[in-house]
Amino acid sequence: MKKILGIMLFLLLSAAGNAQRQEPALEYVCELKVTCGKAFSVGVTAHGERVVIPITGGTFDGPLLSGTVLGGGADYQLVDRSRHRTELEAIYNIMTADSVCIHVRNTGILYDGPDGFYFRTSPKFEAPFDSRYGWLNNAVFICEPQVRRDYISLKVWRVR
Repeated sequence: MKKILGIMLFLLLSAAGNAQRQEPALEYVCELKVTCGKAFSVGVTAHGERVVIPITGGTFDGPLLSGTVLGGGADYQLVDRSRHRTELEAIYNIMTADSVCIHVRNTGILYDGPDGFYFRTSPKFEAPFDSRYGWLNNAVFICEPQVRRDYISLKVWRVR
């Protein structure tokens, strides 16, 4: 047991010594234009009102990623009207221009209260490791969502 703990401590200290020492930078990946269906309320739960917004499709395009948003997903929101706060969790799939399917789970916060307006999310991509998009599995992303007339715009950056 002590030997295992020693090995784990060595690995941890080695990883810390190899940590990146520069400030994070952002690299623009793409903009998703996600179309949605009509929102509906599931009802009030112990955590707030659960609202579901079906994802019906869309497109995405950028220097590192392009293709289509597949229908069938949804944005599962937890709305707390008294605090002017909504937790977002969109789960859906995208198909790249070269036919690689990538799973997306995008979580975030929308706040529109006395302290101001805040709307940011963090998408997590699940791509096949053996594809040219395997790099998506090993990075953190941030997203600036904006509600447009016919779609939701999601501008995505990789944190370097």
